Amino acid sequence: MKPYSIESYLDFTDPTFDHAQKAALDQVRSQFGKSYPLLIGGQRVDGDHPTFTSINPSNTNETIGEFQSASKEQALQALQSAWDAFKTWQYVPAAKRAEYLFKAAEIARRRRLEINAWMISEAGKNFAEADADTAEGIDFLEYYAREALRYDEGMPVVKNTDGDQNRTIYIPLGAGVSISPWNFPFAICLGMAAAPIAAGNTIVAKPAPDTPMMGWIVSELFEEAGLPPGVFNFVTGDNIEVGETLTSSNDTRFINFTGSLAVGQHITEVAAKKSDDNRFVKRVFTELGGKNAVIVDEDADLDTSAAEIVKAAFGFQGQKCSAASRVIAHDKIYDALLEKTVAIAKSLQVGDARTNAPSGPVVNHKAVDKIMSYIEIGKKEGRLMLGGKKAETPHPGFYIQPTIFADVDQNARIAQEEIFGPVTAFIRAKDLNHAFEIANGTRFGLTGGFFSENKAHIDRALREFHVGNLYINRKNTGALVGAQPFGGFNLSGTDSKAGGRDYLLCFLQAKSLTERPINGSTQVQEFSYTK
Repeated sequence: MKPYSIESYLDFTDPTFDHAQKAALDQVRSQFGKSYPLLIGGQRVDGDHPTFTSINPSNTNETIGEFQSASKEQALQALQSAWDAFKTWQYVPAAKRAEYLFKAAEIARRRRLEINAWMISEAGKNFAEADADTAEGIDFLEYYAREALRYDEGMPVVKNTDGDQNRTIYIPLGAGVSISPWNFPFAICLGMAAAPIAAGNTIVAKPAPDTPMMGWIVSELFEEAGLPPGVFNFVTGDNIEVGETLTSSNDTRFINFTGSLAVGQHITEVAAKKSDDNRFVKRVFTELGGKNAVIVDEDADLDTSAAEIVKAAFGFQGQKCSAASRVIAHDKIYDALLEKTVAIAKSLQVGDARTNAPSGPVVNHKAVDKIMSYIEIGKKEGRLMLGGKKAETPHPGFYIQPTIFADVDQNARIAQEEIFGPVTAFIRAKDLNHAFEIANGTRFGLTGGFFSENKAHIDRALREFHVGNLYINRKNTGALVGAQPFGGFNLSGTDSKAGGRDYLLCFLQAKSLTERPINGSTQVQEFSYTK
């Protein structure tokens, strides 16, 4: 087995890759409008309720596909199928479980441009953003497969104590639920399911209603890789009837959720409710977003800072939980940095993701309404420097101009509340102490950026900037699997650190085994949980 390495991104400035991606888009577009089933216990079934459609946010006249609406009974059936599969899956050797993930990774590599094309069409990502998402999904498969092998070695313990032989092994939890978001619809959906599966658990996966096609592709990867029926179950439908049913069920052993703060807090509350039928304390893992800040020090390289801020604030239209929605600039360079950032952002072309426009659509009409309402608030709380309107395009879509506000108070709503769109607020800091005070002055603590040429100031940032992922002199988005474990503090979630060495431990429990040898022997027999 080769050492783990991060998947390289495709370079779409190379005409070969650009043309190949456009050809894949044409092929995918020829398949628009098909119907896709649920996957329960290895069986493809229709939902009990009327179907719903996934539409192209770049062109709302186009339908990506038709998807099933599962009933409460079907959601619980999927959970039971997961428990049925767990009876044998938990004993499958780690090496065999890893092999399924390696196969799925190879299939994803083969289908890479196709996966990108579906994502460009369904999520509105440009070519590079879609490819980074696909590559991250492949990385999750490769990394978690290797992590399963590492955890299979057990916990190091003192072997001999008063004649007893001691071992501590890691065993899986059971059947759980994965509820994934629309903004990284392939990578996060895949990673949130692959990690528990690699650890020996089984999953019911519910993708976001805006990007069900990407969840279906995940199910196809596992199916083609030969994953046994019921280990991965795919259920689409209403967030209340399906999502609430799965998260509140006493048969759900763990819940893996990425999404909004409000929903994450609700899930945590529901999971903790006492019931006479409880068989275990549910584990809940959440990644809930942020109000991320970039601090620019007085001696920072302003050209680099401005360019990286634009990437972090407006990449995928700011629809990343890690996006730079606040820029905290030292008073001495505030005006110059603002001018440079506005100039770069002004050049961003808004258009159809199919054309690889730098700024595509936001996800849906509800997002448009929310973002525009915050823009109106921002016009009262700050000085509008750029954007502030919906963008005009040749066909109907969910387009908003990249928007920058200046002179925003650190306690303003647009400086405290997550907008999740192409909006960023400039805040003036009197000095470095003030900058750290502002940066840490939110309920969140996911990512942060710090630009400076001063080593002592960088050291302070490393200690005092309270976020789960801190980036120095580069954009604060784009965590890499195995290199930058991702997760945040405070109300940004449980900091489970996806893509890191601790992540699989979320889905494992340690079992201590102590055996006293019999018949005068000094050794106990070799033992493996999965044999």
